[in-house]
Amino acid sequence: MTATAPPRSTTEAGPSSGGKPAGRGRLRPRVPERLRRVGLPYLLLFPALILELLIHLVPMVVGIVISFKGLTQFFIRDWGSAPWTGLDNYRLAVKFNQPVGEALLHSFWVTCTFTILSVGLSWLIGTATAILMQDAFRGRAILRAIFLVPYALPVYAAVITWAFMFQQDTGLVNHVLHDQLHVTSNKPFWLIGDNSFWALVIVSVWKSWPFAFLCLMAGLQNIPRELYEAAAMDGAGVWQQIRKITLPSLRPVNQVLVLVLFLWTFNDFNTPFVLFGNSAPHAADLISIHIYQSSFITWNFGSGSAMSVLLLLFLLVVTAFYLLFTRKRDVDA
Repeated sequence: MTATAPPRSTTEAGPSSGGKPAGRGRLRPRVPERLRRVGLPYLLLFPALILELLIHLVPMVVGIVISFKGLTQFFIRDWGSAPWTGLDNYRLAVKFNQPVGEALLHSFWVTCTFTILSVGLSWLIGTATAILMQDAFRGRAILRAIFLVPYALPVYAAVITWAFMFQQDTGLVNHVLHDQLHVTSNKPFWLIGDNSFWALVIVSVWKSWPFAFLCLMAGLQNIPRELYEAAAMDGAGVWQQIRKITLPSLRPVNQVLVLVLFLWTFNDFNTPFVLFGNSAPHAADLISIHIYQSSFITWNFGSGSAMSVLLLLFLLVVTAFYLLFTRKRDVDA
């Protein structure tokens, strides 16, 4: 009987390995492979980062710099030669007892009122419609598609259509209200005067509520049907189910939705610009149009940039307080 030596382990050190286990070099990835694996996500994000810098951050920094300069029409050819004014543009904007500050304050309150009405009505209509569309019935898919049409239409095409509808003599709105329903004694003006504010609210709500409907309808899909069945067995009515089940379950969706609608509406420029043109009526003088007029109509880019920076700071403060309030509310709940 002959004894055989046990096979040599592949991890055992050989005379040419210098005491290092064999095969360890194959387990450790090469440096180029590690760099490629770690750096590939950043490489893919690099084009988006460059575009973000060019489209948003660089113009923002340039606007902040211009707000400290007396850039008027006399320095358009070489705006770098405009004199530095320090905080004079900001002081002029916040002096509410002078014409510039008084006009800016009026525009600010008009924008706040417009935003509250537009966001509130958009959320209310979107919530009611999403709840009504929750149960299955014949034709629900068609109604959902019809409700999303205002959100899918281009803003310019939709607002131009509304501008034609609000015409005094040939508009569809006055034709229905005055000629068909006889609600008004005469055909009112909708694009000038005090009615321009309500025309702007109507167009904004018509344009915004489908987005609220889409978000809330998606949020309703995550609520178990068993909760409604159990509540119905306990004798809860429809309103009690909405108040105790639907609205609390939609709180995370509503927190994001209200913030997004607020920022979109407060900064909305396309709707009033297409509806009224370069000069909005006094009753519908939103702050976005007011800043545009201060910059490109009066050619005072320094003052307009200062107003834009103040608007940015206001939105940052409101957003921060809103996020802190909602987070504290979630912790307390």
